[in-house]
Amino acid sequence: MHDSRRNRRSDDDDSWMPEGWRKGRFAGYVDKAIITSTPNISNVGSYSKPEYVLQHSVAGINSDLKETIEMVSNTSSSTLDSSTEAENCEVNGRMLSNVLDVVIPNCPGLKHISLQTGRKHYFGPVESFGKIAIHDPPFDESLPRLDHINFYYTLEDILFAVVGKKEGLTWSVHRPGTIFGFSPYSLMNLVGTLCVYAAICKHEGMPLRFPGSKSAWDGYSDCSDADLIAEHHIWAAVDPYAKNEAFNVSNGDVFKWKSFWKVLAEQFDVEYAEFQEGQKLKLQEVMKDKGSVWDQIVRDNGLTPTKLEDVGNWWFSDLVLSSEGLLDTMNKSKEHGFLGFRNSKNSFVSWIDKVKAYKIVP
Repeated sequence: MHDSRRNRRSDDDDSWMPEGWRKGRFAGYVDKAIITSTPNISNVGSYSKPEYVLQHSVAGINSDLKETIEMVSNTSSSTLDSSTEAENCEVNGRMLSNVLDVVIPNCPGLKHISLQTGRKHYFGPVESFGKIAIHDPPFDESLPRLDHINFYYTLEDILFAVVGKKEGLTWSVHRPGTIFGFSPYSLMNLVGTLCVYAAICKHEGMPLRFPGSKSAWDGYSDCSDADLIAEHHIWAAVDPYAKNEAFNVSNGDVFKWKSFWKVLAEQFDVEYAEFQEGQKLKLQEVMKDKGSVWDQIVRDNGLTPTKLEDVGNWWFSDLVLSSEGLLDTMNKSKEHGFLGFRNSKNSFVSWIDKVKAYKIVP
């Protein structure tokens, strides 16, 4: 759709940066921007905010950052999940349209909209898995859309249509893979879910068995650190060489779950179990009757009050761990000037630490 070569710049050209960023204060801005510039539209009105969110809201914003945020609407589409992809297209499309219909007429200074979708752009929605031909990984942004409905495509089309009606308004699309972050109560919270699983294994004196496939255990996977995604959004909003483009966003390295499984076991001091050939372990099955066990863990350890169904996304974890990772490439982001990365092992451990720090798990 767009010529990815036209926006490239030399590595030493920092004229696009706000003055504070050129002085090295970028990292400090990102911490605040994660909350202030990335509203989770899907959660509006769906439940009361947990206490850990209320206690860590941002009261004030650095003036340099405020000036930047006033130019940006960052619509992060973690979305609502419906039973069919056609319903996903309708519900999430209407949700994005409703937001833009309010924001654009009432924000005359709006300069940029960033939309977050995901890697299913390249291999399709869950309902199509195994039924349609997909692109061969690693996925790059020049690949055409699949011949199947996908609500990510619906959101992009809505965005393109709206931006085309307002002169000077630009856009960016961000496509992370499996996100490593702190996101209790979300529909796709892999790190938190694995923490809860490990805590239950520890409580019951059971080994930490891998609930996935041999190909996921031995094969290469990757992930997208939540803070890196936030940096990616901010970069695209302020760098003129990133305007009107779609970008993958991942950590830039790969890992194997058989290595990370040892890390998870160490973090919870639980017995590590090697993958067993022929095993068919699914968290959605083994965790379905563990609600009372979780209630006991919460009481015994003085944890933040939660229900197991709120903090354990078993179906999603089963899905992620069912096959070898479908990798992407970050070449386009690098060519356009984004050089951010994360060490995925360090990322995994840091988010486990945060889940513990907020007393979601012991």
